[in-house]
Amino acid sequence: MESLRVALCQINTTVGDLAGNAELVVRDLARAEHAGCDVAVFPELTITGYPPEDLLLKPGFIRENRRWLDSIAEQVVGHCAAVVGFADGHPDVHNALAVLAGGKVVGTYHKRHLPNYGVFDEERTLRAGDEPMNLFRIASINVGVTICEDAWIPGGPVPQCSAGGAQVVLNINGSPYRRGKVTVREDVLAERVSEGSSPIVYVNLVGAQDELIFDGGSMVVGADGKVIATAKQYVEDFVVVDIPVTAGEPLAAPYPVVEVSDSPVSRPDVAAADLPNADGWLDPMPELYEALLLATHDYLAKTGFSEVCFGLSGGIDSALVAAIAADALGPENVHAVLMPSRYSSDHSVSDAEILSQNFGIDYRTIAIEPGHAAFLDMLAPSFGDLEPNVTEENIQSRVRGVLLMALANKFGWLVLTTGNKSEAAVGYSTLYGDTAGAYACIKDVYKLDVYRLAAYVNERHGREMIPVSTITKPPSAELRPDQRDDQSLPPYEELDPLLEAYIEGDATVEELVQRFDPDTVRRITRLVDISEFKRRQTPLGARVTAKGFGRDRRLPIVNRFR
Repeated sequence: MESLRVALCQINTTVGDLAGNAELVVRDLARAEHAGCDVAVFPELTITGYPPEDLLLKPGFIRENRRWLDSIAEQVVGHCAAVVGFADGHPDVHNALAVLAGGKVVGTYHKRHLPNYGVFDEERTLRAGDEPMNLFRIASINVGVTICEDAWIPGGPVPQCSAGGAQVVLNINGSPYRRGKVTVREDVLAERVSEGSSPIVYVNLVGAQDELIFDGGSMVVGADGKVIATAKQYVEDFVVVDIPVTAGEPLAAPYPVVEVSDSPVSRPDVAAADLPNADGWLDPMPELYEALLLATHDYLAKTGFSEVCFGLSGGIDSALVAAIAADALGPENVHAVLMPSRYSSDHSVSDAEILSQNFGIDYRTIAIEPGHAAFLDMLAPSFGDLEPNVTEENIQSRVRGVLLMALANKFGWLVLTTGNKSEAAVGYSTLYGDTAGAYACIKDVYKLDVYRLAAYVNERHGREMIPVSTITKPPSAELRPDQRDDQSLPPYEELDPLLEAYIEGDATVEELVQRFDPDTVRRITRLVDISEFKRRQTPLGARVTAKGFGRDRRLPIVNRFR
């Protein structure tokens, strides 16, 4: 039986860093050549980074990306060919891949199915490919090439490649993470194999870009629909796989074949890839935590920051953000700011201090009472005899926001906010207060998962890093005496499923009252709707659910549909 030796080059590209992305390709191409590979396969839009969005509207960006592609091609002079993603053409721009060999571009393919749902809006800047399909004969094996969404279409380009004579199909991807996505991909690829019987090489991007996280998890699915090799999740990886192929009978109308390379005379031995098992992918909490670490690390690294600060209250949300920051960036780059008020409990301060010491992060205490009192004095002539209400509570949060931004400005730090998805959904936050910052680590994490992640952090470290008292205490904003979240909101065991059904399930109120308490449904959905204006002004954060606030949930602020 023949085989195709493929290098799965799972790299972490950066949007717009054409030279840096090209350097990663050249690095892994050399490794693939040394390993005797027939072809090295890289992720979607390798040169530009993914997603480049409106950079694709700039003619100069398209020209430069093509120049770097040609520069890479000139270096592909050994036996190993390369499949590299790039942006092709102007003014009609295509999401494309190039097959490189013999020092040149020997052929291209344009993505045929452009996703335009959820976080995707490729139709805004790209044109779908419609040219006749080719196969590429690499090491005497007919190879089909496709891009990302093409593999999600029943009867689409992947089985069409098989029907046209492909013995192996390569599929390059920039597939964003959401919880459970990796097993969904595995099922989809098995379905495509069942339609065409050709093995599929699926190479995914790893890294984070703005809200999106790319989790890697590249894989090879054999002709029997089973995964025969995998790359790691959440890290760059380089995997060499010998893919067995069977020469089939010539088809009546096979696609034209572009000659790329002959079979090598000899190849060095490569250890067989470990067969995946039921534990091949990470469990839910480790998977989610690794996603948040990668998102936080890459946002800092790719925007040129190295250090962060945030408000550490002694509560569960800021404790989890502290853990994420310390594990993602190193504790030496993390600065916690304790900002107690007249309403802060002693245990909140002590819990925050213990957590900071456990993680080895820098912490300082700046009491907000002087600033809070000064604002109340300044406003007293205007407020007169009006009773105190949420206004005075919000002043405390806004004083904290001013302090964090001042520290960030002075020392060149980046401010992390600490709000979770449950709070963001119902507007349980202070605009220009605890929402002030540059990046929201847990913006798309529901409160119940915050608790689960906190428990996992302690499990991961093998000891009590986050104090148990932080995990077990009733959640509170501590902006008034004896305040608790459950005085304003339903218990999170009730709230989170309702929010998930409304936000991610797009259920209407009429549908929700069949499953949840009608009064709670009406109150909570109203809070979600009227808080849209607030969410639009909060920092971006890591998207980990099927529908996060931001690029894949776009509701009008002026909206009377209830």
